[in-house]
Amino acid sequence: MNDQEKLQKAELKIKEVAERIARLREDLGISVEEMAANTDYSVEDYKAFEAGEKDFSFTFIYKCANAFHVEIADLMEGSSPELKGYTVTRKGEGDPIVRREGFVYNRLAAKFKNKTVEPFHVVIPYSEEALSKPLHLASHAGQEMDIVLKGTLRMIVGSHTEILHEGDCIYYDSSMPHDEIALGGEDCEIYAFVMAPRGTTGFSEYHEHVAEHHTTNVDKAGLLHPVAEKFVVCETNEEGILSAVHFREKDKFNFAFDIVDAMAEKCPDKTAMIYVDVNKKERRFTFKDIKRYSCQTANYFKSLGIKRGDRVMLVLKRHYQFWFSIIALHRIGALVIPASNMLKKHDFEYRFNSAEVSAIVCTADGDVANEVDLAQANCPSLKTKVMVNGQREGWHDF
Repeated sequence: MNDQEKLQKAELKIKEVAERIARLREDLGISVEEMAANTDYSVEDYKAFEAGEKDFSFTFIYKCANAFHVEIADLMEGSSPELKGYTVTRKGEGDPIVRREGFVYNRLAAKFKNKTVEPFHVVIPYSEEALSKPLHLASHAGQEMDIVLKGTLRMIVGSHTEILHEGDCIYYDSSMPHDEIALGGEDCEIYAFVMAPRGTTGFSEYHEHVAEHHTTNVDKAGLLHPVAEKFVVCETNEEGILSAVHFREKDKFNFAFDIVDAMAEKCPDKTAMIYVDVNKKERRFTFKDIKRYSCQTANYFKSLGIKRGDRVMLVLKRHYQFWFSIIALHRIGALVIPASNMLKKHDFEYRFNSAEVSAIVCTADGDVANEVDLAQANCPSLKTKVMVNGQREGWHDF
């Protein structure tokens, strides 16, 4: 079936459902004005729905069925569900309904009578625009369980946000406002099981809420499995605004291994740093470069006797070697003390002695190294001095 045939079939379906709604309303003696009020639409919009001139949402059909005291299938198919033992829905089949623009909903048990669970196959379209639009939150009495079949899903339930991947599932109180957004640059497919409140059958009333959504850099990048998700959990409130950040496995976290190396493995050729010196000479480093150079630096520092637990001061201004050094020290397990290049002899003396600094990595610019040498005479803990971008007697050349 081509797109034109699908469109014609959909238009015919709308006309058929519209005719059933009009006929039932007239048979029951309900006025257009009453039905407009029952469905929360203007009289003009309701007339357009009933004339088949506008596509209607699932919520509209649900409210019509409630007003007429009939099953939704009576309006959708012209007959009530009859199956009680079991029902089979083959792959790619199902009873389509309109619930949200762009979303594809297929009811998987439309012909089963007195259901306590309404199963859907849902395709959530990926859209960059959706990442910056207000959240389209929904709520309905009962509970719901969603299982991700394909793609990546950003699930918002109340003030909580969860990122779900293929095979993941979420079970929640569906009376809490919730929303689903596809991430990762591709559509997301899920099974959604909507459960009626205890002691009832069929659908619960569907409420819509709109809340401002604040796009994150992860959303914009469409990142799959951000490397930090193992250690950082973010929460947003009902308006989509970041409300809390929680850190987990803090005792195991190491920036060098868990972020830098993870990025080097995931996207080795992605630009990690662009450095421009005072002469406007540009250098670019990928995550693979940062990993390699920081590993080399760590080995160099260890060859100088720097070890886990040592206090190491970095006075490196904006040199790119700062990043090689600090990540290298993370690898070793040394404690890093960044410091200003404007410190004088007495400043260094105080810091060296208070922190028991055993090593310093220092810029060759200006008079910093000389101030360090003057301070060293009164600082017995300082044993190792490393110079960047220059050479000086008594200093190791980085």
